[in-house]
Amino acid sequence: MDISATPQPAADAAAGRPPRTLGLGSATALVVASMLGTGIFTTSGFLLADLQSPWVVLGAWVVGGLIALLGALSYGALACQLPESGGEYLFLSRTLHPAAGYIAGWVSLLVGFSAPLAAAANAFGQYTGEWFPASSPVLTGTVLLVVVSLLHAWNVKGGAVVQNLAVVIKVVLIALFLGLGFAQIPAASSVPPAQAGTFTVPALAMSMVWISFSYAGWNAVVYLGGEVKHPERNIPRSLILGTVLVTVLYVAINAVFLWAVPGDVISGQLEVGRLVAQRLGGKSWAEGATILVSLALMTSVSSLLMSGPRVYARIAADGYLPAWMQQRSGPPRFAIAFQLVLALLMLWTATYQSLLSFIGFTLGLSTAATVSGLVMERLRRGPSVTVPGWPWVPLVFVVAVLGLTLLSISRAPLPSLAGFAVLGLGWLRWRLGGEARELRRIDAPQCPPGPG
Repeated sequence: MDISATPQPAADAAAGRPPRTLGLGSATALVVASMLGTGIFTTSGFLLADLQSPWVVLGAWVVGGLIALLGALSYGALACQLPESGGEYLFLSRTLHPAAGYIAGWVSLLVGFSAPLAAAANAFGQYTGEWFPASSPVLTGTVLLVVVSLLHAWNVKGGAVVQNLAVVIKVVLIALFLGLGFAQIPAASSVPPAQAGTFTVPALAMSMVWISFSYAGWNAVVYLGGEVKHPERNIPRSLILGTVLVTVLYVAINAVFLWAVPGDVISGQLEVGRLVAQRLGGKSWAEGATILVSLALMTSVSSLLMSGPRVYARIAADGYLPAWMQQRSGPPRFAIAFQLVLALLMLWTATYQSLLSFIGFTLGLSTAATVSGLVMERLRRGPSVTVPGWPWVPLVFVVAVLGLTLLSISRAPLPSLAGFAVLGLGWLRWRLGGEARELRRIDAPQCPPGPG
């Protein structure tokens, strides 16, 4: 099917869909904004304490990036077949079963977007406390959520432009930090590395769990795939470009963290970015690190408020949520308002703290199930479903994610039980929600078949 045969705006209007206004740059910026959060500035100190060797820490970040890239390749193949908004909800509904899609949407509604939004808003309030001494973290976070929600409800393209600009500024600041940091490494070559002792396999495996959290967001653009121009090309490319860019930045940042200062400065510490910046350039650098982290939190909030409401709008379009949440033209304003209310309730009541404990578990299962659906679709339809690196790319991703998920369960069984309870409630809600809708298979491939 040649989706470019009809002019894009006319085709979208005729089908009652919102116009496709986001190009490759905006789609890639969304991926970068979703991935490039505070994890990279806060976890490496704990990783160094557990793994002992800076080389092992750096290697773990590389492996984490490769796993994310495998996921990006797999999701890109799915997006070629289903170039619409909805993410895991859409993919699972069409490849496995409507119940699987609904449960994924249920998870997104409760923990996938709302809890991270509340957490990021609260963290922004904490980081900027010195800038707004008359405000509390909750109040500052509330203002951030409301302002960003209004921005994205106002106009899709306008919200994307502001986010793109913020992402560019963030990447430029990181590049500046890297340039100044790498310049310090030769001068610090006499600094002994962190303790080069042995590490245990369980410690490495648990470190990979934390690293996988920092790479979360590589799939962000599929949530609003229905608003991306030429999605059969731009969605896969944005997933890959964004993931590769963030992986390179993560590895480079860690190289500065691990070799520009003595290991004992950051080992076991939380505010790694601020500690390294202060050690290298004094208070002014430390303030710059705070600005960078705050900007990362702002763009994270923006990307979540772009993505989440599109999932709810898609679920509403299929009849599983109230019709007023559908997206008929422009941004899904009622879904954005609904997302804002959920995030504010969690922020004000601090319920997000308990929900965050099993976000990784539930979302890990969701992504693994989604790529499993791709595998099943390929087995059903053969080479007409183009999957890069078939069968190893999707299979290795599923095995890696399930392995990390099982490890999370073994290390934190109670939050995992809560996660299973959320999944069970989602299934029960689907069963009680009326008659089950028939599975709509993918009708025709949007990407040209390949030799894979």
